Amino acid sequence: MIDAKRLIIVAFFTMVINLIDTLSYSIRPSGVRTRKLAVALSLFNIMAVISRLSNMIQAPFLGSIVDMAIKMDKVHLLQNDMRIVLFSATLGALIGAPLMPTFVSIFTVAINGMEGAGTVPKLILKGFRWSNLKKIKKKIVLPRLSMLKGIWKANIPKTFLIYNVIITSIYTTGVISSLYAGAIIPEYRITASQLSGIVNGFATVLFTVVVDPVAALITDQALSGKRTQHDVDSMVVLLVFGKILGTLLAQLIFIPAADLILFVTKLIV
Repeated sequence: MIDAKRLIIVAFFTMVINLIDTLSYSIRPSGVRTRKLAVALSLFNIMAVISRLSNMIQAPFLGSIVDMAIKMDKVHLLQNDMRIVLFSATLGALIGAPLMPTFVSIFTVAINGMEGAGTVPKLILKGFRWSNLKKIKKKIVLPRLSMLKGIWKANIPKTFLIYNVIITSIYTTGVISSLYAGAIIPEYRITASQLSGIVNGFATVLFTVVVDPVAALITDQALSGKRTQHDVDSMVVLLVFGKILGTLLAQLIFIPAADLILFVTKLIV
């Protein structure tokens, strides 16, 4: 371990980022229940801001761990630290999964409340009133195995789910693999770190072409009555499971992705 304190900070904010990403899946079922998908997407931007702020704190500390490993000649210890960071991503998804039913319930209330509040600041202030805070307890929904009933019977494209796992794994390890590659060849670590775009760019294309359009189509079909609410709920459950599996798969592709970045870096320089 290079620096325990820095690693804890990085792991914590990585967990927060992936927790928020996991909870983001609740947008679609909440939007379908309220028939206000546009409002749901707008309100979620608040959580996206928290995720970005977490990333702004996480990224410099992660970079400093790599710099310290190079300076202290402890690059051989860096792989274990990076795997801990990857595991914290899985931990964030695992924490988020059982919170999904509760978050869908609370988010549904927030979406409906937006109409009365008019603006997001007023909605937030209204939510922090003591009378409303006491009501949150009633919105807690404990996860039950019965919620998983029939999810595989829903008409959800299996290739869509497989691609979601692959894309999640690539996103999870993209930057981490590039930083690790840069530590192996420190004289070209800036080039290597910039090449994270090779890994993440591939994932972005897959997500834009394969995953997001299908998720949007299923949601729109539910809004128009061509699909049931159960189909959307099943899709979200499967996406969350895919998120967990994807972060675990990141552990396997971590080194191959770093090797790819190393190979391309050597070609460039």
